[in-house]
Amino acid sequence: MTYCLGIKVNKGLVALADTRITSGNDVTTKKKIYTFQKDNCSIFIMTSGLRSVRDKAITYFNEVLENGVDNFSKMYEAVNAFGEQVKRAAEEDKESLEKAGFKFNLNTIIGGQLADDDEHKLFLLYPEGNWVELGEGAPFVIIGNEKQGKAILNRVLKPETSLKLALKAAFVSFDSTRISAADVDFPIDVALYKSNSFDLVEYHYEEDDLNAVSTQWDLQLKKALKNISNHWMDSAFIKLDKTLKKHKKA
Repeated sequence: MTYCLGIKVNKGLVALADTRITSGNDVTTKKKIYTFQKDNCSIFIMTSGLRSVRDKAITYFNEVLENGVDNFSKMYEAVNAFGEQVKRAAEEDKESLEKAGFKFNLNTIIGGQLADDDEHKLFLLYPEGNWVELGEGAPFVIIGNEKQGKAILNRVLKPETSLKLALKAAFVSFDSTRISAADVDFPIDVALYKSNSFDLVEYHYEEDDLNAVSTQWDLQLKKALKNISNHWMDSAFIKLDKTLKKHKKA
């Protein structure tokens, strides 16, 4: 399993991915964010699924970009091109993988901006090669282990959310997931993109870098829970106490 998160706000894009690779009892780390940077071209890609399929699709796509990135002027064209490489990998490997007991599966988050895009874009690409674009109604997307990390994102993220707050929310979302899932953990990679800048920045965090932030969030969360008013539950506990007294008398 993995944890990859893409966020789109008015100011830009945030991408976060864990680097843990679990295979049986073996645990290794591997970079899961692929970036491509050129004049008027900033793209990041994150995937969840079979590593061999991911590596092949990325290799093919990298060749496409190196040989003709100028053929793409909008992000959806690049997304279509990556989808073609996923389908190419499926044609080559799907049958043999399924015979070996593996399901051909590769979900992909693609974000960035190209020369003729009016703004930065964020897409979710499915294993079949089709895609959806994320917008104001859906400002983020998670692939991999998505069960625990959505709550804070749903509460916090709005179009006007700053990139800094979006990154904070992204980390808390990851931290909530790693606490509950043994197959998601540090280190993590982050990519940041400011709208219309065509300048994508990557950053790597080890666990020691963010231990203090994780501890602070844990303490603040417990404090906030304790500070929630008790009035709404008082009548329920009064009823409980009365019921217990009746049972003791009986």
